[in-house]
Amino acid sequence: MTIRAFIFDLDGVLTDTAEYHYRGWKRLADELGLPFTRADNEALRGIPRRASLMMILKGRQYPEAQIREMMERKNRYYLEFISEISLRDLLPGARALLEKIQAAGLKSALGSASQNASEVIRRLGIADLLDAISDGHSVEFQKPAPDLFLHAAAQLGLSPSECIVVEDAAAGIEAAHAGGFRSVGLGPRERVGAAEVIHPSLAAVHLVDLLAALESSRL
Repeated sequence: MTIRAFIFDLDGVLTDTAEYHYRGWKRLADELGLPFTRADNEALRGIPRRASLMMILKGRQYPEAQIREMMERKNRYYLEFISEISLRDLLPGARALLEKIQAAGLKSALGSASQNASEVIRRLGIADLLDAISDGHSVEFQKPAPDLFLHAAAQLGLSPSECIVVEDAAAGIEAAHAGGFRSVGLGPRERVGAAEVIHPSLAAVHLVDLLAALESSRL
């Protein structure tokens, strides 16, 4: 099946908001008197907010109302921090690839568990390069369930076999394959080794070469 679109994760692919998430979770953890390190934050890569909080709480029990308040508090902190995001936070190679995809007549979509994805995309100045956005508000079940990517493909009017998912997290690669998508993994092989094509990042990734590598991966 011909490749007609790419579906991009946001954090770690188009921009790196890991530091902002870390600062938000760290502030909450400190207020709760819980340990939270940068290594802990790395383990949350690609994980939705509730699941992330559960990992931080490490089995500690709280009423549902308090759980919701914690999630809202962390998101409030995160929104304060991402107000600093601007065009300079777009990762190297991201805009160039999006522009090449658009120029080639292909489609691009966002598939991110972030509930603040639209605001981040606006601040990064790439909203005009994306044909659809699927985010934390779009589906009930997040990665590693495939729903987010399936929703993005449906918005584009395409089948999973026509779309390539670009991800930096193991959960995202798993979600892509569960939905019938092929994938490009960004990062170390021990994290994204299940992807059909692997690159350290989007820096120096050219569309022609990427399409060729994806075609070769099917042989």
